Amino acid sequence: MTQVTFTLNSETVSLETTLSRRLLDVLREDLGLTGTKEGCGEGECGACQVYLDGALVNSCMVPMANVMGREVVTIEGFSQTADYAKIESAYMEEGAVQCGYCIPGMVMATGALLKTNPHPTLSEIKDGLSGNICRCTGYQTIFKAVQRAATEEVDE
Repeated sequence: MTQVTFTLNSETVSLETTLSRRLLDVLREDLGLTGTKEGCGEGECGACQVYLDGALVNSCMVPMANVMGREVVTIEGFSQTADYAKIESAYMEEGAVQCGYCIPGMVMATGALLKTNPHPTLSEIKDGLSGNICRCTGYQTIFKAVQRAATEEVDE
């Protein structure tokens, strides 16, 4: 066991864990942040996406050894931002949510896309969300939600 200290949703966190343990498991089991989901456990579905130092990553593929001293933002932390409010509203207005399992990862991917490309084309949206799998809603309403979010202004 090793003491791992990092920033999580703007708060310093320090805990004892094994360095090979997945960030996903620490978030869900130790810290109670269950918005981040486990889908495939192999980095293919996007349900577990978080920001690590601002970059979108699959937390099921990140060992705790790679988290030491870094900044992690989960859906719980992102939900406190104006960008999240804009995205959430667009997803709701377009009916892009059904079971909700994939939505935290989709929203995180949408946030990352819009941060780097505030006005993406449909092709760029498809590419930006290509690492996320949805089994319920289908992708058309999600793509429309991202397009809607891209047209909304954010009041900071």
